[in-house]
Amino acid sequence: MIALECDKNYTHMFLNAPPTLSPADIMAKIKGVTSKKLREEFPHLQHLPSLWTRSYFVSTAGNVSSETIKRYVEQQKTRG
Repeated sequence: MIALECDKNYTHMFLNAPPTLSPADIMAKIKGVTSKKLREEFPHLQHLPSLWTRSYFVSTAGNVSSETIKRYVEQQKTRG
């Protein structure tokens, strides 16, 4: 994980992952592990059928520098 910012509705992550892992596999793992940890720490969440929606957005860095993406993610905490 290179950068991470969260608010009440979104989590922005900038990750470096090997090409052998698909975005779907990465997101399934992230959502599964965080759901388990949150339910352990906050037992009142255990009655909910799901903590996360199935949706997510993934994009590659492409022609944008890593610093530009990292700066974008970090600036999300200062929005609205």
